[in-house]
Amino acid sequence: MTRLNHLPESVPPGRPALAVILPASNEARLIGACLDALVASSAVPGGAEIVVIANGCRDDTAGRARAYAGVFAARGWRLEVIERADGGKLAALNAGDSAATAPIRVYLDADVTVAPDLLPALAEALDTPAPRYASGTLAITAPRNWASRAYARIWAQVPFMSTDVPGCGLFAVNAAGRARWGAFPDIISDDTFVRLNFAPAEREAVPALYRWPIAEGLAALVRVRRRQDRGVTEIAERFPALLANDNKPPFPPARKLRLALRDPVGFAIYSGVALAVRLTPSRAQGWSRGR
Repeated sequence: MTRLNHLPESVPPGRPALAVILPASNEARLIGACLDALVASSAVPGGAEIVVIANGCRDDTAGRARAYAGVFAARGWRLEVIERADGGKLAALNAGDSAATAPIRVYLDADVTVAPDLLPALAEALDTPAPRYASGTLAITAPRNWASRAYARIWAQVPFMSTDVPGCGLFAVNAAGRARWGAFPDIISDDTFVRLNFAPAEREAVPALYRWPIAEGLAALVRVRRRQDRGVTEIAERFPALLANDNKPPFPPARKLRLALRDPVGFAIYSGVALAVRLTPSRAQGWSRGR
């Protein structure tokens, strides 16, 4: 298998090796930190391109992103900023896919910051002709809200988060993997959809970190958890064949009891959010980070 490591850190005459597709709706406050982290990335053999899709923005997300064109160009990376009136995230992902040229696609949320070694680690993991999905090692940004901090302590330890490759806020595929589906369908959970297009053996977590925030406050936690649950249900209803790739590990009562004894406050918050989602009616809502 030909590795990328022999390629120079510049955009070759044809196309770069890796594209970061970054949908951003009203993210003027956060887009700078996300792009700063990308600029600070270690060399990606074969080069990279960054495609920001400012979708449905009522702020200066696009302008703040365009301000980075020079620093990306200085390291040989192309930055493209696309503005769309539609605020839909899935349509934004499709627009980014259409604009990108690189075979490796990294789909990144605007509130995520990557460690310097993450992009080259993903490029190496996905440098294979076989279909592959990859993500980094998730580090939850410390929440400001006490309930969110308690929730995060337990959530980080549930089997799915600690043993699988969830791809919250960041996931990547190679060209053969991206060929598994056409345009992104209009669904709630793009990360679940993509992950379940790959068998467990085709998914890889690289050690490099990325930081991702959870919702702040009990009401936001319930809202986001409800939306996550609806997204998983939607996948099961619309794409039942994908469930063959779902290897979600069990969460046995004995493990729950140990977590509850070690962290009763955290477990109470985590369980309370789950109970509130089951007991309160679901209302249709648009895409939101829950901040």
